[in-house]
Amino acid sequence: MTLMKPYRTEHDSLGAVKIPLDAYWGASTQRAVENFPVSGLRFPRPFIRALGLIKLHAAEVNQETGELDKVVARAIKQAAQEVADGVLDDQFVVDIFQTGSGTSTNMNANEVIANRALEIYGGTRGDRDLIHPNDHVNMGQSSNDVIPTATHVAALAEITNTLIPALERLRASLRAKQRKFRKVIKTGRTHLQDATPVTLGQEFSGYSAQVTGAIQQLRAAGRALSAVALGGTAVGTGLNTRADFAGRVLARLSKDTGLRIRETANHFQAQATLDALVTASGALKLTAVTLTKIANDIRWMACGPRAGFGEVTLPAVQPGSSIMPGKVNPVMAESLLQVCAQVVGNDATITLAGQSGNFELNVMQPVAAYNLLQSIALLATASEGFRARCLDGITATRQGPELVESGLGLATALVPHVGYDWAAEIAKEAQATGQTVRAVALKKTGMSEEKLAAVLDPMKMTVPSPAPAASSCQPISHRARALAVWEDEGGRPGPADACDDDTTDPYIDIGGEG
Repeated sequence: MTLMKPYRTEHDSLGAVKIPLDAYWGASTQRAVENFPVSGLRFPRPFIRALGLIKLHAAEVNQETGELDKVVARAIKQAAQEVADGVLDDQFVVDIFQTGSGTSTNMNANEVIANRALEIYGGTRGDRDLIHPNDHVNMGQSSNDVIPTATHVAALAEITNTLIPALERLRASLRAKQRKFRKVIKTGRTHLQDATPVTLGQEFSGYSAQVTGAIQQLRAAGRALSAVALGGTAVGTGLNTRADFAGRVLARLSKDTGLRIRETANHFQAQATLDALVTASGALKLTAVTLTKIANDIRWMACGPRAGFGEVTLPAVQPGSSIMPGKVNPVMAESLLQVCAQVVGNDATITLAGQSGNFELNVMQPVAAYNLLQSIALLATASEGFRARCLDGITATRQGPELVESGLGLATALVPHVGYDWAAEIAKEAQATGQTVRAVALKKTGMSEEKLAAVLDPMKMTVPSPAPAASSCQPISHRARALAVWEDEGGRPGPADACDDDTTDPYIDIGGEG
């Protein structure tokens, strides 16, 4: 036997609607619930908070101008504050995939606030004569300016208060590793092949600079989000609202949130486009690309530990296999990489949504807002977890420094002394025979071990070469110079002796890699 859930009947412009007796929402919301049983996805907490604050400060302004009764305004403000505080989150029941303007969610808020205000006032839910969701709660507003405003405020708040601080903590950790690893030499890699040496600290400095760039782009996006559509009402003309309404509401909203929120300079642009959301999503995508680079590099450096690079060790946070004992995987990096993939996908959705403005309104507001806020939350949470449970615990191994000596990239330092072609021959012979570049160079060039130690010092290769001193000597060929050194090592004077200072070789024509 199926028990019928108790309900009450409310009316809207289309007629009577049955609503669960214990629900704060009303007829318009109930129709949306029945029309859009699509995904189960709902607007997140930051959006509902922003929506509640907009309704609260709108009621304050409408009370001050005398357009809203003081007692009614007090009840609306209390109910709206409860919405902002999350007390009534379970009453926001409309699916994300709804009317493209977000009207259903705006009415959901209007009805919940109106019916909760009726309780506070001492009335009965659904008594639209006392407190009306449209006439009182929505006074001076339209879904077409409220929903984009709530989206901007929520995104700005989450970027400013959650994501950027998380990235700043990540950057601080990267800088700490940069300092700690400043003397840890390792083989650089280009095209996934051995290149000239770098320090592990230098690599981490690059990661830190990437995060700085992402933060700068997010702050620029925040400036775009701070201009909001409130005050444009239906089509951007401001019909049925006071000219000073938006400015007064936003001044209160700015003070309440600690954010700088201002009325847009052009309501037609603000309501017909999602340009600021597309801009913000682009900054989030850049952040995702940055974090992908960092996470991938770190898991590559840690791969092994015996059959891979094994240059760093990551904290073991959980067993890595259900079948292979002792296996530990870079799971925090993998989690972050999946988040970054989701953010890039969300950006594609927001881009398509941004293309859907027709005349005076964009009709993909809800899905754009949902994806934008999800991207912000995911990046903040995942970067924080990656920092705390992976990055902070990274240690360097001896593998990186030990591999430098066997690397072919050392041959690059020979170029100023023997020329590119001869250095290439040395590198190829080292590769073919399994010898080190140092051993082949010792045999081929006749340089002393002391000279080679100075030339092939990998730490010196991690900084620009010193500028050559002025000289009146005429350039000679690299091969002739090497032969001269070889003869000099044997005690016989060579053609280089007149100008050889044994350190900078100023008369040698130093060419670039290209």
